[in-house]
Amino acid sequence: MKGTMILIVAGLLTRILGFINRIVVARLIGEEGVGLYMMAVPTLVLAITITQFGLPVAISKLVAEAEAVGDRRKVKKILVVSLSITIVLSMIFFPALLAIAPVLSQTLFTDARVYYPLVAIAPVVPIVAVSSVLRGYFQGRQQMKPYAYSQLLEQAVRITLIAAFTTAFLPYGIEYAAAGAMVSAVVGEFVSLVYLFITFKRKKPIRIRYRFFAYVKEGKDTFVSLMRIAVPTLGSRMIGSIAWFFEPIVVAQSLALAGITASHATKQYGELTGYALPLLMLPSFITYALATSLVPAISEAAAQKQYRLIEYRLHQAVRLSLLAGGLSIVVLYVLAEEMMQLMYGANGAAIFVKVMAPFFIFYYLQGPLQAVLQALDLAKEAMTNSLIGAIVKTALIFWLASQPSLGIMGAALAITVGIMVVTLLHAATIVKAISLSLYVKQYIAHFLVIVSVGTVGHWIVPLLPFSLLTKTIVAITIMAFVYLALAQSFRLIEKDEFRQLFR
Repeated sequence: MKGTMILIVAGLLTRILGFINRIVVARLIGEEGVGLYMMAVPTLVLAITITQFGLPVAISKLVAEAEAVGDRRKVKKILVVSLSITIVLSMIFFPALLAIAPVLSQTLFTDARVYYPLVAIAPVVPIVAVSSVLRGYFQGRQQMKPYAYSQLLEQAVRITLIAAFTTAFLPYGIEYAAAGAMVSAVVGEFVSLVYLFITFKRKKPIRIRYRFFAYVKEGKDTFVSLMRIAVPTLGSRMIGSIAWFFEPIVVAQSLALAGITASHATKQYGELTGYALPLLMLPSFITYALATSLVPAISEAAAQKQYRLIEYRLHQAVRLSLLAGGLSIVVLYVLAEEMMQLMYGANGAAIFVKVMAPFFIFYYLQGPLQAVLQALDLAKEAMTNSLIGAIVKTALIFWLASQPSLGIMGAALAITVGIMVVTLLHAATIVKAISLSLYVKQYIAHFLVIVSVGTVGHWIVPLLPFSLLTKTIVAITIMAFVYLALAQSFRLIEKDEFRQLFR
């Protein structure tokens, strides 16, 4: 639990810094510039997903198992083989991304300006690939501080550079300014990698370079073990990454069918994916921290056949996700316009937040549920669920966004439905795989608390006679207080559990 708390705090700080980055970029280059930026990001994520090859989760799981029996030689094999795989893949896909950037931008995205952000971000592929191996190693040893600190360092560097780079390139055009924002991300990732490497070297647990190629030659069994976990995990993430890669393409083509120009479509896509979705995803730092900690914890419990402990960990993660997610969706729904105006100086994207927020509780649950599936060696089932969700989402985007009456709102609805489908399928798979108790009364209590606080917020916000910033802070404080009081009265918060977090 202490490791989880470290990740939660670091995740909160990282998200805050990341939001500051987004606010700076949005205010400097506007919706259209953010749209160019966000159109390039899915291609980057797809390239990174391929080069990581699903290894971070596999490394974490295998290192945890090897550490449990004190097998340091096996740990070194895991690292050596993983680094070899990621380096080779990076050498292939980094130049490939540079080569296909012109075709992607001009033909598929229907906006040639996307080329510049694509080229600017390409160098991050090999950097992230190598750093993911080190992060997986530290997670496997349940040493969460290096992982958490590296995230904070990356965001700190980005926030230091992003305004300077964006401003420097802006006179040359909005596409160059978007590319400048990408360059700051590359530098941030590089500094993060350097920190992870120095931390690894300082602890000196393993001498990686000593007999490196000998370990590679002897690593066939390790390679097979890694692939047994990594390939299904890769498949699941590839489905999500490919679906996201096609998302801006399908949105752009669908909006064109609806009669919307390329530049206006880019602007609308920027509002949805650069303004609304990051705000909706902000609370996921808690569920991501829970998911990261769940993999080694449940893997260890499964290896020891402690099924009651697995159920306890799962229920704990779901309850905490519902608590954090419930408060988040209430605040985001009630204060959508105010928060958008404060952050971006415009509230045009608030309608997306209001429509999607009530259903985003499924997104906050998805991470922990997927982590449980991976820890129980059900990664293939998770992959199938993700595939179904991706197909549903992509089909709905094309159908809904191409209708003039819906346009970009159709894409927002499709994304929401896709998230719900995957989460429900994950839950059904877990219930089918292991015997679980369903805490129906507790779930009803969560729902009643959310509705009650939402009602309080709806009535109280218009009555607050303050400036925009003060009004927003006071409203959030009141809703949070009422939420926690009701959660405590329904016994949704366990005091002993929170004492463990800070122990």
